[in-house]
Amino acid sequence: MGQSKPFRATALIVEDDSMQREMLSILLEESGYQVIQCESAEAAERVLDKEAGALCLMLTDVQLAGPMNGVELAHLAKDRNPRLDVVVTSGRPLKQPLPDGVKFWAKPWAPLDVLREAELAQLS
Repeated sequence: MGQSKPFRATALIVEDDSMQREMLSILLEESGYQVIQCESAEAAERVLDKEAGALCLMLTDVQLAGPMNGVELAHLAKDRNPRLDVVVTSGRPLKQPLPDGVKFWAKPWAPLDVLREAELAQLS
């Protein structure tokens, strides 16, 4: 009999800063997540088109490469998967409203915040 692979929660990281994107990925991988990394909202939208129902967590910066920002991406992600745990981060105050249920983290955030959110997302 073949063995099935254990379920691994999947997170989508959308961040144009490669060092922050990599740090988030490492933190989430250490928490047992499979991680998909994107540099732009447009790339993340393509992932959402294929994987929205399989994602547990999305972390996005507000300022991203390309025309769409992280707040607009959060709206799109919640439309595609209302149960998705979404966190939007920025070093500046938000100028646009977030969708219901989306969390905002001001930068700088602590790695422990990411680990706590990862645990909460896996429980929901």
